[in-house]
Amino acid sequence: MQQPEFRDPAHGQRSTNLKEPHLILGIGELLWDMLPTGERLGGAPANFAVMAGRLGNHAAILSRIGRDDLGRAAVHLLDPLPADTSFLQIDPVNPTGQVTVSFQDGQPEYTFQRPIAWDALELSDEWVQLAERADAICFGSLAQRSLESRQTIQTLAAQTQSRCIRVFDVNLRRPFYSSEVMQESLELATVVKMNDAEMPLVLSQLGMAVEEDGAGTSLRSGGERLLAEFPTLQMVAVTRGPGGSLLVKREQWHEHAGIPVKVADTIGAGDAFAAALAHYLLRGAELPVLNEAGNRWGSWIASQSGAMPPLPERVKAEIDAAIEQSA
Repeated sequence: MQQPEFRDPAHGQRSTNLKEPHLILGIGELLWDMLPTGERLGGAPANFAVMAGRLGNHAAILSRIGRDDLGRAAVHLLDPLPADTSFLQIDPVNPTGQVTVSFQDGQPEYTFQRPIAWDALELSDEWVQLAERADAICFGSLAQRSLESRQTIQTLAAQTQSRCIRVFDVNLRRPFYSSEVMQESLELATVVKMNDAEMPLVLSQLGMAVEEDGAGTSLRSGGERLLAEFPTLQMVAVTRGPGGSLLVKREQWHEHAGIPVKVADTIGAGDAFAAALAHYLLRGAELPVLNEAGNRWGSWIASQSGAMPPLPERVKAEIDAAIEQSA
């Protein structure tokens, strides 16, 4: 079986060196956010992969698009960005995904079409080979709304090596989640990322009692209960919007107060947080650095319009320096 090649994200060239830098996969939905101000490309795994590539990793998007204008536009937009699109599947029937986004009090609300291309993710040999070689992957709950994609995503996660960081990004979009998806995904994950509003919903889906208090102590208790329930899980990450984040491991935890910014929109901020976590976990960072990195990159995305804004070298250097100082 031929070993899949991989493009150098910095130069657009193809390479067979999948080990250095790290190979990171975003698995799931690639879609267009239909915003009041126009169309923007997104999807949590795609946003995650773009940020992981910007941080210096070999990042690939494992998703599926339609044979249509929106699919071609997605590839065209992604082409100059540091995320490999070589492994995107093309669906001959279903269209490229779209989601209508509206805002209530600055928070996005989503209306999804179905069926669309990423509801039909196929388990290809090429994807399996990538999963077997991956240093980190990120998968969510939304793309598991269809049985076919759910089986593909979970099989890929199961095919990774034990050292692979497997980030389960909880993205609860009614009515596209279930207790079964929560249970199965957490059994596969080494890291779970959710926001503070999702924590009680996740616990409820798993049949665990929910504490009414939304303060840090309650969130930490929820994280500790998840770690006790799922032996493979190594860390629970809870984002709290402008209130920062909480990271919980079995023997320690760490809170971050957040980075104050003027918010343009919050689309993609959590995905940037997850990508920063994966990037620095692969480098053995401690909790304070992980929290600083997640908040720095998440807040920067929130200060921009859209999930894949231009990233000036000056801004990246400033954020990298701030993270390094937290070590």
